[in-house]
Amino acid sequence: MNTDHADPLPVVYIRDVDTLPDTQRWLCRTLWSRNAVGFIAAAAKSFKSLIALDLAVSVASGTPVLGRFAIEDAGTALVYLAEDALPHVRARIESLCRHRALDIATLPLAVITSPVLRLDTARDQERLRTTVERIRPRLLVLDPLVRLHGRDENDATQISALLGYFRDLQRQFDLALVIVHHTTKRQHSQPGQSLRGSSDLHAFGDSSWYLARHGDNVTLTVEHRSAPAPKPVALALITDDDDGNVGMHLEVRDAPNVPYDTPAVPRDERPSELEGHVVNALQARAEPASRKDLRAALRINNERLGTALCALEQRGVIRRTPTGWTLAQSVELPHTTRSTP
Repeated sequence: MNTDHADPLPVVYIRDVDTLPDTQRWLCRTLWSRNAVGFIAAAAKSFKSLIALDLAVSVASGTPVLGRFAIEDAGTALVYLAEDALPHVRARIESLCRHRALDIATLPLAVITSPVLRLDTARDQERLRTTVERIRPRLLVLDPLVRLHGRDENDATQISALLGYFRDLQRQFDLALVIVHHTTKRQHSQPGQSLRGSSDLHAFGDSSWYLARHGDNVTLTVEHRSAPAPKPVALALITDDDDGNVGMHLEVRDAPNVPYDTPAVPRDERPSELEGHVVNALQARAEPASRKDLRAALRINNERLGTALCALEQRGVIRRTPTGWTLAQSVELPHTTRSTP
């Protein structure tokens, strides 16, 4: 082959490479790097899609993931859920919005509606690329990997081309990309080694989440390529049933799993996410709010609201008046989730 006229490859000395500011490091603080491509992986029925949508709603709204982990770079989210009918997808997102007191009508979250997306074909690769170029999402969620191609996931040669497409998409459009995938039943020293298919999948991820379910409790383990991993996070599945509206979400279960940058707060003084919503709702009102008013504003069941009201009253944050609940004084709870009921 004649290389006399070949153009050289672009080269730069390392001293001239720009450094990455801390403010551009994270999409979700400690959990997902800003432009990471990676996996949310677990065995079947371990809430992979639920936590992926939690992340998508958080990025789109700027509210913390799981009510605890701050979004550093909010923006439009684009999701494709191959195994769920569109009304089911909307119901899940509406449930997450109710929990956070968000208006779904103003949420910049878009859903790909194509019934089939085969990213091992040039046609669908280009269709997705064109869609991403039009939407310009900050986050793209593809769920699950097995429905996106017809290749042998155990063959590194076959799967590498698909992974290369994902990497090119991330670099071209400066986005974070989450791929939902399954794990095997075999136990490994590192959770990423349990990803179903070629070991290239584990090597490929920049940030990845691995879920282990134990009944309605879940352990979230995080891996990063270029950052220390946080401690495993204990989660609990919370099911709401209020006036016939059934939904569910995951919440951080225990105090030890606060983010590294969050100061420790004694357990009896640390508010729950719901208590923060109650305080925000009362701050937005000029008059005291009845229990019925708060239930309507926050769209939660009576039992959970009662628990939050009692806890806030015992700490002197709120007080009961003849016409309803009001703040005891002008207060802002530490580490509560900002929301607009």
